[in-house]
Amino acid sequence: MAKPKIVKFKFPESLEEMPLGPSAAAGILTEPNAGWRVQRPVLDHSQCVKCLLCWVLCPEGVIDKESGELEIDMNYCKGCGLCAHECPKDAIKMVREGEDDQ
Repeated sequence: MAKPKIVKFKFPESLEEMPLGPSAAAGILTEPNAGWRVQRPVLDHSQCVKCLLCWVLCPEGVIDKESGELEIDMNYCKGCGLCAHECPKDAIKMVREGEDDQ
């Protein structure tokens, strides 16, 4: 097995260079939601300014930004609410499971 290559740390100059966010695409997690989620996030695209705080801070890495619009993979979202709590524009609201989008 090869040893990891040592690279000197360089401070990022833009968001694209930030070493943050999920290390795998959404939906690559090992376990899908087991049905115990109580709340789920609902994203209002009209209020979203694409600051990507939700993407960076999501502990499960279920927010996908590749399509141009942020998408949340509900198969793997655990409903922790961190994305909604940190959104500076309140574009993400937590809705009780079973309720319609509000």
